[in-house]
Amino acid sequence: MDTGNNTVVTEFILLGLTQSQDAQILLFVLVSIQQAEISMFYLIILPGNVLIILTIRSDPGLNAPLYFFLGNLAFLDVSYSFIVSPRMLVDFFSEKKVISYNCCITQLFFLHFLGVGEMFLLVIMAFDRCIAICRPLHYATVMSPRVCYALLLALWLGAFAHSIVQVALILHLPFCGPNQLDNFFCDVPQVIKLACTDTFVVELLMVSNNGLLTLLCFLGLLASYAVILCRVKGHSSEGKNKAISTCTTHIIIVFLMFGPAIFIYTRPFRVFPVDKVVALFHTVIFPLLNPVIYTLRYQEVKTSMIKLLRQHRVF
Repeated sequence: MDTGNNTVVTEFILLGLTQSQDAQILLFVLVSIQQAEISMFYLIILPGNVLIILTIRSDPGLNAPLYFFLGNLAFLDVSYSFIVSPRMLVDFFSEKKVISYNCCITQLFFLHFLGVGEMFLLVIMAFDRCIAICRPLHYATVMSPRVCYALLLALWLGAFAHSIVQVALILHLPFCGPNQLDNFFCDVPQVIKLACTDTFVVELLMVSNNGLLTLLCFLGLLASYAVILCRVKGHSSEGKNKAISTCTTHIIIVFLMFGPAIFIYTRPFRVFPVDKVVALFHTVIFPLLNPVIYTLRYQEVKTSMIKLLRQHRVF
């Protein structure tokens, strides 16, 4: 749409994972491998995450706060995996990768809404484990069902507020010139670079809103698990091993989740060759694997899943 001598951008062209001809040839060779990976993720791991949700919802024995939050983690990750992956897979086989301005803003909103929601949920799960191990006699009172639902409500409200700030800052930026987005999806760092104005202040606000929040959550999680590990030193061998096993699983997820996010959002918006690879793992692969990694560490969930499948004669 033209307004005088300026052109208002109504769509963005996604440049995809790579613009290199050599890399395009490599990607072409790897198409068959990618198709196998797609089948694995969307035919095995994705239904596996849905199965986790159904198992926790249907088994009265899995009513502890830990499993309540695990079911919500699976829901968040399933939802998160649909924000980027389907369009990326379609665009991979398309010559022209175009996304409208409104769709771009919508994708960006839900990307941060669900992503920050998951970060907050991991913080809540760490708090749950801290209370369970450090204050076991008060655990039932502190982590009552009412408190769990209140924490979940706070999670959604906090994630919504964060995403609204992201969108509000971008909506006030003028886009009147280049519309080539150097990524395979819409995200804050790449979109800001296309604005037809000085974005230094906006970039600082974005870094503080995204990067600082991510870093604080990450450091808080590491501190909480350090407290837990120090606390279980004097416990019996069986209790100590169980606590260490649980904390190890949580710490793995924390690094898988926060490592790429810190790399992307806690530095100035400069472009590095590895950015897209990190974004690929952060938005496509890790969200589907997180609940699976959690579930494999909990025998109660595995047993209930097998029981549920046998009840419905799956095997």
